[in-house]
Amino acid sequence: MELKIIEESKNRLIFELKGEDHTFCNILVKELQKDSSVRAAAYRIDHPLARIPTIIVEADDPKKSLKKAVSSLKKEANDFLSKVEKEL
Repeated sequence: MELKIIEESKNRLIFELKGEDHTFCNILVKELQKDSSVRAAAYRIDHPLARIPTIIVEADDPKKSLKKAVSSLKKEANDFLSKVEKEL
């Protein structure tokens, strides 16, 4: 996964997430949308062959919101892994 910032301002962050697809982008955007300080979060993949998602986050502090969303997803993944390992 490679993150490349395309546009950055006080309340808006646009970045590419090379190496990912709809699966991860959907999860990330849904997690961002849970944050009350996020006004908008979406992604697009301009060309199906290039498959480089562009994610747009508009928030009070978009970087902080992104870090919070990623931390939450990491915790969920670790919790799920622990449950799977316990059962197997």
